[in-house]
Amino acid sequence: MTNRVVITGMGAVTPLGNTVDEFWNGLKEGKNGIGPITKFDATETGISVAGELKDFDPTNYMPRKIAKRMDDFSKYGVAAAVQAVEMSGIDTEKTDMDRFGVIVGSGIGGLNAMQEQIIKMHDKGPQRVAPLFVPMAIGNMVAGNISIAIGTKGINTSIVTACASGNNSIGEAYRNIKHGYSDVILAGGAEGTIDEIGISGFAALTALSTSTDPDRASIPFDKERSGFVMGEGAGVVMLESLDHALERNAAIYGEIVGYGSTGDGYHMTAPTPDGSGAGKAMINAMQEAGITPETVGYVNAHGTGTPANDSAETMAIKYAFGEELAKNVAISSTKSMTGHLLGAAGAIEAIACIKALQEGFLPPTIGLEVQDEACELDYVPGVGRKTETKYALNNSLGFGGHNAVTCFKKWEGK
Repeated sequence: MTNRVVITGMGAVTPLGNTVDEFWNGLKEGKNGIGPITKFDATETGISVAGELKDFDPTNYMPRKIAKRMDDFSKYGVAAAVQAVEMSGIDTEKTDMDRFGVIVGSGIGGLNAMQEQIIKMHDKGPQRVAPLFVPMAIGNMVAGNISIAIGTKGINTSIVTACASGNNSIGEAYRNIKHGYSDVILAGGAEGTIDEIGISGFAALTALSTSTDPDRASIPFDKERSGFVMGEGAGVVMLESLDHALERNAAIYGEIVGYGSTGDGYHMTAPTPDGSGAGKAMINAMQEAGITPETVGYVNAHGTGTPANDSAETMAIKYAFGEELAKNVAISSTKSMTGHLLGAAGAIEAIACIKALQEGFLPPTIGLEVQDEACELDYVPGVGRKTETKYALNNSLGFGGHNAVTCFKKWEGK
């Protein structure tokens, strides 16, 4: 026997706002969360814009003393997790905490701490490195800090699959509950890499958009796209077995019904041009959900805005759906509004899928003005769309050939 797995809480810290409602309302309105980089002087990097958080205060979620011991990515993750727990209404005093887990990943981890302490070591010597450098820098600490903050005693792990980390985390958490190892898991991703080395590193790869215009920088599927825009933040969903949720009379916001995870085995940074790697992950997610492509009404695309990604992902959707059905499914890239949150991207985009199904509204791909001939599908350009749909796929593709796809179902009662 397997368990059905439902979503009973969500938390988001994003360039569109620091709550799920602010994030979702921004997506619905087609609001652009991208603007000039303010965290440091980026002039020499050749990159001008990013999706920075606005007015984020970690002390709304944790004591100041605790926050000072965390890198930004951990602060963002804890904030999103606290929101998800609060939304879920779970009473930890009445919950078996040995069966309450955390699976939250990060593509890069504590890059700010790494940059700051390596410079300090170089300039002032090894004796000046901060005592807490290691626990601030290592990528698993977002999961560790969430577990400590909430008091969970179940599975506590962190997945690193670059830009697929958040989506892989949700998929693995789903399977863990489905097969009876846990009752409740906080799952998602967090990232905080808008700093000199983060921007310079991706710029050196020629992966980032060099546009100085925030409205023409993150433009997935547009012929004039030239790269992605770095974003930061976190997304965490509370997954729970249906029986556990019903027993405590929890509000249910959606159901996760399928997961696909594959490898391209092709290239360090480029996806397979024929889209077969990501396409198979989409097929696997639909097969686990027990559905056919005809029933999927929305795909939240990875849609980074790099020339290679968007054309390959278009091929992947055709691979999974077939040429004709691919033309009928609505697809959008919410990265057009948030930028690319790397390891957190799949997590906030899972929340976008859950809300889209719940409210019958598909968020748009803003800034899509000159559609590329190689990207000829329906990307919901410019303005969102009211459409009732039962199933949505969430695509995440990471450097190293990591493909993660989750399948969500609209909650219509047990």
